[in-house]
Order: sequence, then structure tokens, then C-alpha cells
Amino acid sequence: MEGIGWYGFETLSRIVKKHPEHEFIFLFDRPYSREFIFAPNVKGLWMPPPTRHLKLYPLWFQYALPFMINRSKADLFLSIDGHSTVATKVPTVLVIHDIYFHHHGDLLSSDWNNYLNYWTPRFANHAERLATVSQYSKSDLVASYGIDPQKIDVTPNGFNPRYAIELNELQKQEVRIQYSKGRPFFLFVGLIIKRKNLHRLMEAYDMFRKKTGIDIGLVVVGKRKWWDADHEAVFSRMQFKDDVVFTDRLEPDELSRVMAAALALTYVPVFEGFGIPILEGFAAGIPVLTSNVTSMPEVGGDAAIYTNPFDTEEIAYQLERLSSDEHLRCKLIEKGLIRKNNFSWDITADKLWECLEKAHK
Repeated sequence: MEGIGWYGFETLSRIVKKHPEHEFIFLFDRPYSREFIFAPNVKGLWMPPPTRHLKLYPLWFQYALPFMINRSKADLFLSIDGHSTVATKVPTVLVIHDIYFHHHGDLLSSDWNNYLNYWTPRFANHAERLATVSQYSKSDLVASYGIDPQKIDVTPNGFNPRYAIELNELQKQEVRIQYSKGRPFFLFVGLIIKRKNLHRLMEAYDMFRKKTGIDIGLVVVGKRKWWDADHEAVFSRMQFKDDVVFTDRLEPDELSRVMAAALALTYVPVFEGFGIPILEGFAAGIPVLTSNVTSMPEVGGDAAIYTNPFDTEEIAYQLERLSSDEHLRCKLIEKGLIRKNNFSWDITADKLWECLEKAHK
């Protein structure tokens, strides 16, 4: 799962257990795993058609979904992924994590861009209440869609405590041997899509290696589903492409090992509603380099170093700083371990429940 999936998993698993006096109906568009039926007061319903193609989204959300909401006689409808319906009178709480497509339509296909920009403001205005994951995203919704700020609750993301592991030097070296030919490595974590900015990170990494000659690898953890021509063009002309290792997705326990062994997390998207990997890096006890735009400074505070994600030379400079300044790395690690304590999925779940209660009054 990516960020939105973890948000739903972590918040709903807590909410249903804390509130056994309520019945929860989880609607799925495809056969579902029993692991998502978190408690006896949860009922799962499979409701086709599966939304695997954009053309099926209006059919599912505007016809099948309101039919099921009304038939179940629900008191409240919650959507945690930004998609919703305008065809029910049942009070709706909609979680919109960010509206990057409103600002960066070039990062999506025209079909998706048109769909999201048409429907999302309609979903937002129809909802009884909205939740989002950062003050930045709240302000963006207010400025972009004219939403009353009193209608929006901020429910910041948390992180999985399994990332808070310590590896001794021998264990770190075992990870390096497995993933980076035994050398120290920078780490990127995220779905490989244009918004995550991996193409510029790779270009900056190559510049860093050419300038410094420092033998540090780059490990990329993420599914290459949207690897496109821009990614391929940058990668093909890299001098040090053989030192970039692609792992695809890793299970959380394995990712926690890789993260704890990294020299630093290098996570520089052009737009994020939050940026969970920042917290995971803090928890793992590694330095974090992230972007100086949108929500990322809000999440990282004074515990990360920042770069302009559009400037490859600046990214390369920050990689050089991280590679050569041990004092800086230690200071960032110390601050990150403190900063992470401001966030948890328990806090997120409680704030989302408060939002639900406001909507039902």
C-alpha cells in the first residue's frame, strides 16, 4: 500500500475497535481480504464493477455507491481517498490528501487530469465535512476551491513503529551487501511517478558522483508502474547508472532494515500533501533530505534539510553535504528522533473520529 492506503488501514483499524457501539460497513469494488475486517462490528461488502479503468469511476461512485449507501440505511458515509459521490443525501466526510492535479496537470494523463479537476471540487462542496493531512493542504483547499476553513479538519499522518529499529554496524553492512554492493547508499522510497521527482534525483545523484568521486549508491524502493520517457531518458544518460539499484516494493519489515542502514533518505517530490517517508526516516534514525515546497517543511520542521526539487544542482549539493558532513548527519538524526514524537496513527485516528462526529451532529 502507498500513503493513502496506509492512512485508511491505520485509522479505520483503530476507529472500529475504539467504537464497538457502532456498526461499520466497508465497501469494496473487488474481492477483499479478511485482514481488512478489523473487528466484529465491521461488515464487508463487495460491490462491482471494479474501478480499474477511469470510465468505470462515474458508474461506481455516482450509481452503485449511492445505491448501496441508501440501501444500507447508513447514518454517515466516509471516503478516505478523495473520491466520493454527489448522489446521496447521507452526510459525507471526504478525506482529500492533496490536490496536486490542480497545480500540476502536466504530471497526469489528460483524461485523469480532466476527471480529477472536474469532480474533486464537486465532491468537496457536496461533503458535510472534509479532512486532510496537513495545514498546507487545508489552506490549498480553501484557496483553490473556496471551501470554508471551518469545514476542514487536519488529521496529520502517522508512521509505523516498526521503522524505529536500530541496526548495529554488522547488520547495516549485511544490508549494504544485499542491496548496494557493500557501499553506503542514499535511499529513495515512493511510487515511481512524475510527482515523486525521481528523474531529477537520479540526475542530481549522477552530478554528485561526477563531482565528488565519492562511492555512494542510490537504492530506489518503489513500484516502476509509471516509469516514463523522462525517467528513461535521464537514466540512460547517467554515467553511474550501474550504482542505482531498483528493489520494487518491499514489505515494511524489510524496508525498515533498508531504511535503518541508509546513509540518508533522499525524498524530494515536487508536491506532497504530507510525505510519510519523512517520518519513517526520522523513526529509522537516519538524516532526511526533502523538498522545500508544499507540506514537506511542515512535516520535517527543523529536523530535515531542504532543497528546491526543481533544481538538480541544488539537490546534488545537498547530497554532497550529507555525504561529507558527519556532524550534520548526527544533528539531523538527533532532531528527527525528537520530531517523530509529534506524530502517530493514534492521533490521526482520534482526529478523524472527531471529524466524523462533527459531521453527524
